[in-house]
Amino acid sequence: MDSIRNRATDQLPMVLLTLLSIVQALALEFLWDHLRHRPDLYEYSWAAILGWLQIAASLNGIILIWLTYAGMVMRFRWTPSTADSIMPFFVGLIEFLLIDMMGPDKLGRWLLVLAMIFVTMIAVSHHVMRRARRDPANERFFEQFSPATPRDFMPKIVVIIALVLSGGWLWHSGDHGWLALFALLGCLIVLGYQTHDAARYWNRSMGGG
Repeated sequence: MDSIRNRATDQLPMVLLTLLSIVQALALEFLWDHLRHRPDLYEYSWAAILGWLQIAASLNGIILIWLTYAGMVMRFRWTPSTADSIMPFFVGLIEFLLIDMMGPDKLGRWLLVLAMIFVTMIAVSHHVMRRARRDPANERFFEQFSPATPRDFMPKIVVIIALVLSGGWLWHSGDHGWLALFALLGCLIVLGYQTHDAARYWNRSMGGG
C-alpha cells in the first residue's frame, strides 16, 4: 500500500500540471476567440473600456489559477485524493463560464462567476494545505506556520462578498456606468495583489525574502 501511495504522490505534480495546462490552454483560446469576435473593443467607447478591463481581469485570473496550482505542486508533497483530479475540470468550467459572460450587458453575472472562482480556489488551496501538512516531507515549512483559522480567510471573504453584492446590483440594475468601472478596477487591484502575494509566498517558501 505504501508503494502505491508513494507512486501516486510522486506522479501527482506531472499529472496535475499536465491536466491544468490543457484546461488553461483551452481557456486562453476561448479568450482569444472572444477578442476576435468583439468589434466594439476596437472602437473608442465606454463599452470598449469596460470590455478591455474585463479581458485584463480574466487573463489575470487565468494566470493566478496557474500560479496557485503550480506553486502548490512544486513546493509541497501530499497524498492525492479524487478531488485533486476532479477540481481542475471544475475550475476550467468556471473559467469558460467567466469568459462566456464577458460583455457590458453581462457584467453583473461576470462578477458573480468571478466570485465563484475565488471561492473555488480558496477551497482548493485549503484542501491541499491540510493534506500537505500531514506529510513529513513538508514539516520544515509548516512548522513555521500554525494551521489557518477563519480569521485568516476574512480578507478573501470580504472580497467575495463585495463581488457578490456588486455583481447582484449590476445584474439587477443593468447599470453600465461608473459603478461598473469601479467594480472592474477593484477586480484588477485585487487580482494584481493576489498575483503579487503568490509570488511573495513562493519566494518565502524557497527561502528568499
